[in-house]
Amino acid sequence: MLQGAYREFHQRILEVLPARRVFSDPLSTLAYGTDASCYRLTPKIVIKTENEDEVRAILREAASLQLPVTFRAAGTSLSGQAVSDSILVVASHGWKGLQVLDNGAAIRLQPGVIGAEANAALLPYGRKIGPDPATINSAMIGGIVNNNSSGMCCGTAENSYQTLKSLRLLLADGTLLDTGDAASVAAFRVSHAGLLAQLAALRQRVLADAELAARIRRKYKMKNTTGYSLNALLDFADPVEMLTHLLVGSEGTLAFVSEVTYHSVVEHPHKASALVFYDSIKAACDAIAILAQHKDVVSSAELLDRASLKSVENKAGVPDFIKTLGPDAAAILMETRAASPDAIAANVAAISGFIQHIATETGIRFTSDVAEYTQYWNIRKGMFPSVGAMRAAETTVIIEDVAFPIEHLAEGTLKLQALFKQFGYHEAIIFGHALEGNLHFVFTPNFSGAEEIARYEAFIDAVCQLVAVEYEGALKAEHGTGRNMAPFVEMEWGPTAYRLMQEIKALFDPQGILNPDVIITRDKQLHVRDLKPIPAANPLIDKCIECGFCEVMCPSRAITLTPRQRIVANREMALLEKQGDSERLAEIQAAYQYAGDETCTTCGLCETACPVGINTGSLTSLIREAQLTDIGWATANTLADNFAAATSGARLGLKALDTLHAVAGDTATGAIMRGLRKVVGRKIPRWTPYFPRAAGKLQLAAGQAGSARKVVYLPSCLTRTFVPSAKAPDARPLNEVVASVLNKAGYQLLYPDNLANLCCGTPFKSKGASEAAQKKINEVEAALLAASDNGRWPVLIDNGVCTAALLDGVQDPRLRIVDVTTFVQEEAAQYLQFSPQDETVALHVVCSMRKKGQSATLNALARRCASTVIEPAGITCCGFAGDKGFSHPELNESALTGLKQQVAGCGGGFSTSATCEIGLSSHSGIPYQHLMVLVDRATQPRR
Repeated sequence: MLQGAYREFHQRILEVLPARRVFSDPLSTLAYGTDASCYRLTPKIVIKTENEDEVRAILREAASLQLPVTFRAAGTSLSGQAVSDSILVVASHGWKGLQVLDNGAAIRLQPGVIGAEANAALLPYGRKIGPDPATINSAMIGGIVNNNSSGMCCGTAENSYQTLKSLRLLLADGTLLDTGDAASVAAFRVSHAGLLAQLAALRQRVLADAELAARIRRKYKMKNTTGYSLNALLDFADPVEMLTHLLVGSEGTLAFVSEVTYHSVVEHPHKASALVFYDSIKAACDAIAILAQHKDVVSSAELLDRASLKSVENKAGVPDFIKTLGPDAAAILMETRAASPDAIAANVAAISGFIQHIATETGIRFTSDVAEYTQYWNIRKGMFPSVGAMRAAETTVIIEDVAFPIEHLAEGTLKLQALFKQFGYHEAIIFGHALEGNLHFVFTPNFSGAEEIARYEAFIDAVCQLVAVEYEGALKAEHGTGRNMAPFVEMEWGPTAYRLMQEIKALFDPQGILNPDVIITRDKQLHVRDLKPIPAANPLIDKCIECGFCEVMCPSRAITLTPRQRIVANREMALLEKQGDSERLAEIQAAYQYAGDETCTTCGLCETACPVGINTGSLTSLIREAQLTDIGWATANTLADNFAAATSGARLGLKALDTLHAVAGDTATGAIMRGLRKVVGRKIPRWTPYFPRAAGKLQLAAGQAGSARKVVYLPSCLTRTFVPSAKAPDARPLNEVVASVLNKAGYQLLYPDNLANLCCGTPFKSKGASEAAQKKINEVEAALLAASDNGRWPVLIDNGVCTAALLDGVQDPRLRIVDVTTFVQEEAAQYLQFSPQDETVALHVVCSMRKKGQSATLNALARRCASTVIEPAGITCCGFAGDKGFSHPELNESALTGLKQQVAGCGGGFSTSATCEIGLSSHSGIPYQHLMVLVDRATQPRR
């Protein structure tokens, strides 16, 4: 229950924003109290914003009540800068504006755009944004610019500070400034002349202090995100430019950035990489010191210490040689990029020449083979998650981020390793962007007791003394100051520079309400307060490091909870149960039923982005199984035993609906069904004009009878139950379409016996009825063995979800299960003549096929059949999830946000799941059908 000023603020803000985007309940505030750092603060109020007017209203009301405000985008922040115990303003899903400018030379982005989405938009122009953080597939532009994120290749030359063209921002007083708009800038020079004059005065003070000016210049020759970007006071004479660049890396403490325009940089099409091993850190760092002088040809050089190499040495694809390295060994993973193969060859020769005099363990060998160098970089990317996956229960994964002057990199690295041993962090590893002297170190402290927290505190103090005092390096090179280094900003910069930063904060935020304690704090113990608990909850999720990489893949991410947030909630419930806090536990459990369970599609796409391979959908399935009552188990088993009767009943229901629709038409049918849903609830399916019609008697075409080429065809239960809606361009049952294509390719079609009773088990498994699901798998496995002559013939499935379920569930190695689309692309295509249709089509790869790595195969097949194929960006699982689109249509609608705009120029859409196609058609403005419809249209028998 909100109290005092927060209650007043809540009441006021509900007059401006819809209640569905303002949260104060225990589950929502808990879920948004976590970022990728080791801290947890639970906000009083969470607000999902969508435009500048809403943010301005929030700032106005918060200022009037003296309430702190923190801004958040993706929440992949590693230093605690995206959490709050006050008002948390989320600027993500409502902030997706993206516009490529000047033929790719620039790009305008809102804070909710994911970095990889920006790069995808620039790729056709041979360009990309400068910042390249390792989190680019998850991190959003709001965080990238506010943390001045860099990465493996951009260094200090292509980060946000250097590639910034303009910003659009809201100051704490609600003033809007667009530095790319001359009229806005002119008005601001008048309205905020005092602020600009004070910035100019700060510049003069710095220029007058030769020692301070030299210190600033020296520290920004290396990567540095500790404190504010004081280099803005030296690099620019115009106070507006100073202001603009001070906001880069300001972590939401000075203003809200609503839009950023970047100058893009070249994305070279040719690359070569080498993984070079040395017998010591000293030797590797000597090589790096030379490479750092030749950044014109060396794009990146990653230092890997022996512990980091050991963390991945047992992973698939990692050379066995690594296991034989000595205890002091190290490696450099380097890359060069260029516009042509000849230029790459010249770069490789030059780089090899620069460092050939330094002895290596295996020589210097570059490769331009994509598969090989991708394997090298996967080794590097796998180090952080490897430590996370191997850590002890209830420990936290911390990745710290420092920079040494390049000339001190070797000795600094050795002293860091000595600190690990001194403080007992024997699992710690070191890797990093060594060309910039930037090292990451990963370790796993346990914050469950005062003694462990004290050990952590002493270790961090020692690291800060080593980096900031002994070597005058940067305590934060690219992860942002946040809460964990805020107490040490003055130690790194000295009192004079720190006072400048305090003055800058006061100029922009005189009330001190914007993300207080981040960057500037008086609390010297801030870094050891509000440490996040990591209680054991379930072996499926205990390895989660709460990084948030999974969130971009989740269909419920914009409507309820993400996989990370589901894990946070389950950890909290486990902790509350252990503590005996039944009241709060009951509150969270009640809210979790809808937000965590009902709106989880169990698609498992989160696993594909998770660095430690967690499938949160599996957790949901376990929860559903645990909640299944005796009646639920009995019902599931009865349906499994009488599956043919169940599908027959479904067809009868569809026939009744077909009759109603034929008489009443679209509008009246929709109204009747909506009325029934209001009375009966979610058991009445949501109806749209793309609702399927009842299937008739299944016609099992034999294809080319007597052909030596034979396949077993298992039409899915959906194919057997319904046919496309009347709005579909091709109204044929899917099995007839499949038979037509295979007939043209000269295949004889065989069918399993007892077909009407066969099922892949997915409808049961998704509801937690694992016993019934396994029963159906066993039945279908036996039937397919018999039909395929004990595996002699391949088995084709016409629904991607069913294909994946059988690939996972069927155990007999003799059976070869293949999706029909994959089979056509990889085998049957040789017997077909393709005539690509002159049209633009949309392709949606269903989640199960994505997980099976079939995206490229389906795309290749579609491109054989149509002149242009579009795969809409940001659309992962469609959220229909078998029947969720009928019962929880809001999930399907949310998951497909932005689809309609992306496919506006398409003549039709194609996928591989009948239920997914219903939702895709309803929310895209174009009809979606099975990809085999397009294949049938574009093929003839090969003569």
